[in-house]
Amino acid sequence: MDRRSKHLNSEVRGVIFAEHQRGNSQQGIGRLLGRPASTIGRELASGRQDDGRARRVYNERRARCRRKRKLVEWADLYRFVHGKLVHLCWSPEQLANRLRRMKPDDPAARVSHETIYAAIYAQPRGGMKDAMIRALRQAKPKRGNTRRTAAACSMVPET
Repeated sequence: MDRRSKHLNSEVRGVIFAEHQRGNSQQGIGRLLGRPASTIGRELASGRQDDGRARRVYNERRARCRRKRKLVEWADLYRFVHGKLVHLCWSPEQLANRLRRMKPDDPAARVSHETIYAAIYAQPRGGMKDAMIRALRQAKPKRGNTRRTAAACSMVPET
């Protein structure tokens, strides 16, 4: 089994509880699913049945452990950043410095230039993302290093 995530999904939970009802051991269930027996034991000990409630509790816990995003579309900070970036063509560095000077005692009202760049490039495709990328001084459609394959690297002439 290909295990891409260490979190159990509802299908795997269902298999765990079904196999447990059949009398299969934790080790047997673990071998069947390609998971450690301790994971199976923890899931059985929690007693969660896959009735929808478990999914809701899981999602609530995951949401609490994630970092809160500072630049969300409906927030005042986002509107300020978007307005200065798109309409006044400020750079993310200028925006970050201005926010730092405007609110020196309120860390929640400031963002770094990296956060601004991340928010721009994390937007879904569409007019809003295109407008924000065009507003940057170097309007690159993607961010980060371009990936090269081994074949492309071998074609570079040696000096």
